[in-house]
Order: sequence, then structure tokens, then C-alpha cells
Amino acid sequence: MRIGILLNEPTGPDALRRITDDLAQAAEEGFDSAWLSHIFGIDALTALAVAGSQVPGIDLGTAVVPTYPRHPGTMAQHARTTALAAGPGRLTLGIGLSHQIVIENMFGYDFGRPARHMKEYLSALLPLLDGEPVSYSGETLSANLALSVPNEGRVPVLVAAMGTQMLKLAGRRTDGTVLWMTGPATIREHIAPTITAAAAEAGRPAPRVVAALPVLVTDEADAAREKAAEVFGAYGTLPSYRAMMDREGAEGPADLAIIGTEEQVAARVRAIFEAGATEFYGAVFAGGDAAARTRKLLAGLAD
Repeated sequence: MRIGILLNEPTGPDALRRITDDLAQAAEEGFDSAWLSHIFGIDALTALAVAGSQVPGIDLGTAVVPTYPRHPGTMAQHARTTALAAGPGRLTLGIGLSHQIVIENMFGYDFGRPARHMKEYLSALLPLLDGEPVSYSGETLSANLALSVPNEGRVPVLVAAMGTQMLKLAGRRTDGTVLWMTGPATIREHIAPTITAAAAEAGRPAPRVVAALPVLVTDEADAAREKAAEVFGAYGTLPSYRAMMDREGAEGPADLAIIGTEEQVAARVRAIFEAGATEFYGAVFAGGDAAARTRKLLAGLAD
């Protein structure tokens, strides 16, 4: 099993040093990969360029960088520069639409045609990530440029896809999907079959299905579930995640969080892979002994 860890999003003037230390710890513990969210703190690609240039031996991923605020040429330039800093074959670029409340209310972009936007975005982004020039004119964006970032090879792309239309697009055009707040039943019955069929129809390799959930190894499961409900409660109000919770029969994020003893957590992580995930990374949401136990267990599950 390929097992990763979600890096903490640090604040303060020493944020880049702290994230480098966090990455070094993950590499030393034996995780296969480390992932960084891109929300409103430090820029994920920049942080991974800094930390990855100093810490070898572990794959890197963004989960996920929103597309609307960045032209695909800018996204490709930034990603290829990060890949250059980290070294060949380490970076996976996870991108996503984000949410209407973020894109329209905060950034001021029109969120009216998200599937069309992503389809056209990929048409401009993917050639540039492969080191090729692009000349594309669509309904929502255009791009006519070439990049000269001196890195070799391509940067793989995952799309945060949960709905049927987006999963088919991800399967046909990209390396796979990166999930959040999506449980095993939904992966087995909806995510994996939809994206895998789309990739096969397009003659592409089997897609990556990277799943992520809150995880905590603890003997105080009830208290941990209460904490998970508090920390992750907002995700239950966002339409895309709410749809996945409804498919799973989950009342809220706390029902999806993987909480329990070492044996219980290991069994639930294995169930994610049995459902069709190809990779998993955990979001550890407490500190102290529980965090240490969780990281040890997850790293021990890594191949």
C-alpha cells in the first residue's frame, strides 16, 4: 500500500522552516508521499519547492491548487519550477475547482460553468506540463505560449473529481483523481468504476485514485469524533463534499474520520484500498501521543 501524510500548514515567519522539518520527519518515518493543501496560508507549490529541495526521498503532492485564480500557463510554470527544485519524478500536481463560495465570493470569478472551465483548463495546462507549446482558444480561456523551464519529463496531474462528469474528464485526460471526505463505499461504487472506465475508453493507463481522510489512533474514540466534528465540520456544508457524504450515508465528516485503535484504523485504511483506491494519505488532527501513534501506524502500513 502506498501511504502518505498530510503536512501541517504552518503559520508565522518560520513557516517554511517548519514545513521543511515536517517533510523531513515524514521521510524519516518512511511515508511514501507527503501532501500539502493550498487554502489561504502559504502557497503550496512554493512551499514544496523549498522543502523538497532540502529533503530527498519522499514524493510530493498538492491537494489541491485551485484553477480559477491561476492561468494554466502560470500554473504550469509554477509546477515545473517546483518539480525542478524538488528533483525528477517527485511532484504530483493536484488541482481542483475549489467551491463557488470561494471562487465567486472571495476571488470574484464566475463559477457558472465549472466542468467547461476544467476541460478547457486541461487543454491548455497539460501540453505545457509535458514541455510542449500550447495554442488554444476556448470559451472560458485561451493560451498561446511556450515555457522554457529547464526540467525534463512531465509533471503528472490529478484532478479533484467526485461528480460523474468530472471523474470522466479526469479519467480521459489526466493521471487520476485526489479525493477528500469520500468513504470506501463511494469509492467502490462510484469513484473507481467511473474514472477507470473513462480511462480505459480513452486508451489511457489505469488511473490513480488518491484517497484522503482524517485519521487518529486513540483509545478515546468518542472524544476524537467530537474533535473531528469540530475541526472538519465546515466540509459538511460544501455541496461537493456533502454529495459524497450523502452517497456514503454519513451524517458528517466525523462519520468518515478513521478513528480507533491501531487494529481498527489499519482495517479501515485497508478497506479504502480494497474499495479501489491506489494511494491513501492521512490527515492527523491531534497532537501528542495520539499523533505519534497514528503516524507510526500509517508509516508501518506503507510498502
